Amino acid sequence: MRIVLGVAGGIAAYKAAHVLRLLTEAGHEVRVVPTRAALEFVGRATWEALSGHPVTPEVFDDVDEVAHVRLGRQADLVVVAPATADLLARAASGRADDLLAATLLTATCPVLMAPAMHTEMWQHPATRANVATLRQRGVHVLDPDSGRLTGADSGPGRLPEPEAVVDAALALVDADGTPRTPDLLGLTVVVSAGGTREPLDPVRFLGNRSSGRQGVALARTALARGARVTLVAANLAVRPPAGVRVVPVETTAELQDAVRECAVDADVVVMAAAVADFRPAAGSDHKIKKSADGTVAPLELVQNPDVLAGLVADPPRPGQVVVGFAAETGDATGDVLHHGREKARRKGADLLAVNAVGGGLGFGTEDNAVTVLDGSGEVVAHVEGTKDAVADGLWDAVVDRLGR
Repeated sequence: MRIVLGVAGGIAAYKAAHVLRLLTEAGHEVRVVPTRAALEFVGRATWEALSGHPVTPEVFDDVDEVAHVRLGRQADLVVVAPATADLLARAASGRADDLLAATLLTATCPVLMAPAMHTEMWQHPATRANVATLRQRGVHVLDPDSGRLTGADSGPGRLPEPEAVVDAALALVDADGTPRTPDLLGLTVVVSAGGTREPLDPVRFLGNRSSGRQGVALARTALARGARVTLVAANLAVRPPAGVRVVPVETTAELQDAVRECAVDADVVVMAAAVADFRPAAGSDHKIKKSADGTVAPLELVQNPDVLAGLVADPPRPGQVVVGFAAETGDATGDVLHHGREKARRKGADLLAVNAVGGGLGFGTEDNAVTVLDGSGEVVAHVEGTKDAVADGLWDAVVDRLGR
């Protein structure tokens, strides 16, 4: 793909060098377009050496090539990292006073901007209005991370890590550079991901093998397709996507409360987390020791609430689409699909994604395969491949359900 990497003048410009390296190592052709201020932080030689292309912030350089128009027209993707408050303001007002601003005006491909600035600047009403304007025009503007800023400052305004920026940017296009259809634009989506843990004592817990990869992929692809996304994250083994609101939880009870609270404003709720069916009847406030005679005290378990069934029976918002996941193994009474059909009818969710687990399938893997059932147990779709591909296939089924 042909990618334009815009770099605005903030201290986080040094992280853009890592973004550039990640994109070029993935095989993409990248042209770096810094602002004049960005070159005060990272020099032209760095960008030219890493990209293999000449670099300028000026509209009047290479006039014969009409670079201020050509770069935007030819790009498959534009990524701006960092995007400062000044650049957001200039982009929102349609300025074209340097090469990067002009490129943003001529780009017809997906554009992702990753803001980075001091907290007060990010929270200023002018910046918030500029971000809202850009988003209304279809620009993907990530929310910045919260953390250490320049000097001793700390708070929201930190540039997301380069890997997260690249993941969010590449999620906007298919492998051949075709833009993803923003068919979730204007929708609010809640996704649960990961595996809940039920404490047995201060050291041990009952849990499962879920890494959260599939739920994270669902959140990332929903964001790329235009949705506002909240991720209820239960003990993830992978990094959550940049640009989504993350609500961390640990236990099933915490996940249930968080999902119900977040789902009040949601159009779609996807329960991709692996929720523990049982918890210890009574936890211990100290580490349980081995006995001297080798005997083991029995562990009494009680059943956790069925979070998915509760959402269906008592939806936080009438009319919302509820999607469940069912990780199944076959047994003497039936195969994976048999158990999935029974669960679909019993749970009553709008859609149920059934996947086989165990023996190297499902949990912790890079790929997945799901059969999507409706509430009556009928097959709606079958999707397999990477977890991003599975996520896109599931969102396709949701879009069909919504009639969009």
